[in-house]
Amino acid sequence: MSSIQHPVLIIGGSGVVGAQAAATIRRLHPSLPVKIAGRDLAKAQAVAEKLGVEALAADLSKPDLGLPESARFSAVIVFVKDDWSNALRFAQHHGIPHLSVSSGAFEIGIEAARFVHAPQAAPIILASQWLAGAALFPTLDYAKAFRSIDRIHVGVLLDQEDMGGQAALADYERITQAGSATLTLKDGRFAWIAGEEAIARYRSVDGVDLPATAYGPLDVLSLATATNARNIRFDLAFDVSASRRRGEPFSTESVIAIEGVLQSGERTTRTYEVVHPQGQAPLTALGVALATERALGLVGGEALKPGLYFPDGIIEPAYYIARMKEFGAVFKEGSANG
Repeated sequence: MSSIQHPVLIIGGSGVVGAQAAATIRRLHPSLPVKIAGRDLAKAQAVAEKLGVEALAADLSKPDLGLPESARFSAVIVFVKDDWSNALRFAQHHGIPHLSVSSGAFEIGIEAARFVHAPQAAPIILASQWLAGAALFPTLDYAKAFRSIDRIHVGVLLDQEDMGGQAALADYERITQAGSATLTLKDGRFAWIAGEEAIARYRSVDGVDLPATAYGPLDVLSLATATNARNIRFDLAFDVSASRRRGEPFSTESVIAIEGVLQSGERTTRTYEVVHPQGQAPLTALGVALATERALGLVGGEALKPGLYFPDGIIEPAYYIARMKEFGAVFKEGSANG
């Protein structure tokens, strides 16, 4: 049972993924208080009522978020792009964890700068990896079988019917269009690619070949730091998922290929698939919930001290993957992809 008295503030919690994150947090920690916040109070109240939590109005354009001066929270989770960085400023002012999921690799300087200027203010968790870690953590776990890694390629598929709400669409358009290039790792050097070099192909889990493009979540940074791989690339296909081609509801897919030398000394390429039959929202919600519980010290150790964190620096891959399976993800090793 949680002993935390102040609620977790979920800004954008009335959206598709935010609402699922609130529900996931409640499922994992029923006694942890949660408040759903958004500019549209009626919409926030509708979601909050279904979850049995409270709602309030919040405005990211205001330094105090438009909240009462007496308001107190245990953490701030932001599911929309905070162009003012006011939610982070609010968290630092109150000394509570801040978690964001909307930044591309080219955007994290804003959050890093706030940390640099106030390193002892609050824990800041950069959780903008693909689906808050749903491809990253399996890749890290699979990488443990390798003594050295030459190449990591992560291909993901987002079904065209699975974009989610307007905030998710805005993030997708900004990251794919606003950034002039996409971060990769080539022969041990970080490189930003664009144009023809960014064009790719993705082979779906049913073998269908689809157009894809290089994409820029934070996974490349996390994987480069954790694995010392010489080449890392992340590609996204925005198309029809294998499940929908079968006449079923949309799903989300991750296909992971790792090339290198195993601990046994054998050189090989291994491929893996991770599928969630309900699409991206349950996995994103779970990743946010797992980072939140870790930040608050509910699982995995004491509450985080002020600092700048990636989720993979604070959560064990085995625990994350066990939770993914518990929440419906299906894992398969040895596909024909690569």
